[in-house]
Amino acid sequence: MDQLAPEEKYSPYRVFSSEEWAAFRADTPLTLTGEEIQRLRSLNDPIDLEEVKRIYLSLSRLLSAHVEASQLLFRQRQVFFSNDQSVKTPFIIGIAGSVAVGKSTTARVLKELLARWPSSPKVDLITTDGFLLRNEILRRENLMERKGFPESYDVGALLRFLSAIKAGMRNVRAPLYSHLTYDVLPGEFATIDRPDILIFEGINVLQTRDLPRDGRAVPVVSDFFDFSIYIDAEEQMIQKWYIDRFMRLRETAFRSPENFFHRYSQLSDEAALAIAEGLWSNINLKNLRENILPTRPRADLILRKGANHLVEVVALRKI
Repeated sequence: MDQLAPEEKYSPYRVFSSEEWAAFRADTPLTLTGEEIQRLRSLNDPIDLEEVKRIYLSLSRLLSAHVEASQLLFRQRQVFFSNDQSVKTPFIIGIAGSVAVGKSTTARVLKELLARWPSSPKVDLITTDGFLLRNEILRRENLMERKGFPESYDVGALLRFLSAIKAGMRNVRAPLYSHLTYDVLPGEFATIDRPDILIFEGINVLQTRDLPRDGRAVPVVSDFFDFSIYIDAEEQMIQKWYIDRFMRLRETAFRSPENFFHRYSQLSDEAALAIAEGLWSNINLKNLRENILPTRPRADLILRKGANHLVEVVALRKI
């Protein structure tokens, strides 16, 4: 069953074309400039103001409704519990999808749009990269070629971080990651202090775990989400985007001698292309098929992109 097919009788989603979705923007104001979009988008991502108008303003409006509903429910629970003085916890948005599909751009654009609502909410963004195990551990456990797979993360640290956020704790620290050194930065952290909204982005954030036999609770990252988004595209498209980005990085970031992938900038185009195709086939495609794509049906909203890297279809889970 194709759950994203508009005619599918048993699909849990309502499916819209990008044109239909754009109409839900209503009077949501455009608060970003073209220059800001250029700063927010990732390498090889063609998102522009028109794409923000088509897709992200309606999404911002939808998320605003969800946040307001969550706040209303919190106030009603206070009344139910006789004016309980519990702290309102952040509304957490999870963003999942393959490498090179545009998760980071989506996360950054949403962060800016949400922070510019009239109520001026405090919005923070954290990626799961900082929760990867250190390279020295991955090498010791023979997991370097499984980096990005579920077993390469410090799941305990992930769950402790999100649990502290949902408990309303102050100054919760998240480890930082360097794409220059391709490793977690020792002793460096981002501090999250009770935001109104937290965006949590990563390839496997909708991943589940095996159920226990004894009925004990087995928490997963998505248990802490109030809303989840999956960025989707056909395999062949993602492969092209990944390889195009790799080849572009050879001419930019990889040229730095400090870059973990500097050696690839010294190769011929043919040799580099072979490396990129091997990395895709042996690592990223396997992760997509085994771990990432199977989590798509768990998302509240799916943004499906076309060959031009722009969203063509939006699927919203029914209520």
